[in-house]
Amino acid sequence: MHLAYPVVLSALLFCTGLYGVLARRNAILVLMSVELMLNAVNLNLVAFDVWLSRAAEETLHSGQALALFTIAIAAAEIGIGLAIVLAVHRNRGTADIDKLRDTAEGHDPDGTGDSVSDSDADVPTTRAAGTKTEATA
Repeated sequence: MHLAYPVVLSALLFCTGLYGVLARRNAILVLMSVELMLNAVNLNLVAFDVWLSRAAEETLHSGQALALFTIAIAAAEIGIGLAIVLAVHRNRGTADIDKLRDTAEGHDPDGTGDSVSDSDADVPTTRAAGTKTEATA
């Protein structure tokens, strides 16, 4: 088999995963797209390992070893990623990345742009003035 076939398939898988990461809003689908990208890299590693082992007399199979290492890292990443997504879903009630980004940046839901209103800004000074008058009395 020619080297071009797995490389083209790997490029298609990687582009599909990249599109999924950039276009999806659900965190679980983004994690699945990252897995597609990692599998495309694994396919390239194994394909180039087979191609290089035909040319070399010594076969170390380092591409296959790296592919196994990548699979182990991907399994750990999915385990931790799903745990984080489930914890965020429990706390916030959604796994939509855009909504989570808006709450993390402190945007107001009414769209005014201020995350702190004027009445909230005066509260600490009023309390401090009240305790000062109580301390002097």
